[in-house]
Amino acid sequence: MRGGEGLNRSGERMTDVAIRGLSKSFGTNRVLKALDLTVPSRQFVTLLGPSGCGKTTLLRLIAGLEQPTEGEIRFGERRVDGLPPGERNIAMVFQSYALYPTMDVARNIGYGLEVRGTPKAERRERVGAVAKVLEILHLLGRKPRELSGGQRQRVALGRAMVRKPDIFLMDEPLSNLDAKLRAAMRGELRRFHLDLGTTTIYVTHDQLEAMTMSDLVVVMNEGVVQQIGTPEEVYARPANLFVAGFIGTPPMNLIPARNEGGRVTVEGHPLPVAAPAGAPAELILGIRPQDVSMATPGEPGTIPGKVWMVELIGSERLIEVEIAPKVRVTAEVRASHRAALDDAVAVRLDPAQIHLFDPASGQALPREAVREVGARPA
Repeated sequence: MRGGEGLNRSGERMTDVAIRGLSKSFGTNRVLKALDLTVPSRQFVTLLGPSGCGKTTLLRLIAGLEQPTEGEIRFGERRVDGLPPGERNIAMVFQSYALYPTMDVARNIGYGLEVRGTPKAERRERVGAVAKVLEILHLLGRKPRELSGGQRQRVALGRAMVRKPDIFLMDEPLSNLDAKLRAAMRGELRRFHLDLGTTTIYVTHDQLEAMTMSDLVVVMNEGVVQQIGTPEEVYARPANLFVAGFIGTPPMNLIPARNEGGRVTVEGHPLPVAAPAGAPAELILGIRPQDVSMATPGEPGTIPGKVWMVELIGSERLIEVEIAPKVRVTAEVRASHRAALDDAVAVRLDPAQIHLFDPASGQALPREAVREVGARPA
């Protein structure tokens, strides 16, 4: 057994990925900054962040397509950052399908085995098994030009799967598909992962992909890991202002607030929320639009304002309320709720769903310490 592998009780191969102090510079541009990350064996882990945050560079370093400036990468116990891609037993699926146009589907899938000298009978058996899983057995004799976008993507996946890699690396493989097909393929990819049980690292800037497919989400920005957690954790307990503003559609409201004698206020209006002990005087209050409701001006615990914008989004309506010059709060309400521009209204923030952030550091204050006035500490 190689150093990077272990076996579970069922005899299946398990490989985790450990990254320590990993940095990468291109000239004076430092793309990754002393990054630490552990990808548990058999997990589907997504690297999520805006364009240019370093996620694809990290994937290429794991694959061996780039060499780190500093740090190390281990697959299990085996250090791999000095090894060429061919010795890492990884399979990579790219944004572009990169299929051979003159080869049929069967040969496209099995070509890597052919290059490695795998006997023809074994190649045929493994290609057939993968094609059956991907439901493309009926396409094996076709050329790529005869396939739809979704079918080409399945062939690209099959080419990776047939090698039985320790680790799958996927770089935005769904970005070239239309919205309907992309939604269908999200479910397909998740099902393939559960069937195969192979450690998978997936890169995307699409948070919907990350939230629906992942066991763990790694949120990145400017070459630094901002938060690692389950989709539920990064949504419900953002570690800092970047994660709070990046995760969620529509995005979280981030509103200037104050700590006045232990009571949180917004634009001079006291909220039924106690600030944590030691909280700074200046705060940023975060709350998701789904946790904001509309109210009548003058009701206790509400913030008055005027309707700035109304947007219908199917069964829901977004109402943006200006509570001070250039300070707005978005509420997501039922589509049946009517509001007109410049209406005098008020918003009520659900105290149980309020997040507080230190504006100086950007870090979240302890969530368990943010509580409704009158409620007992957790």
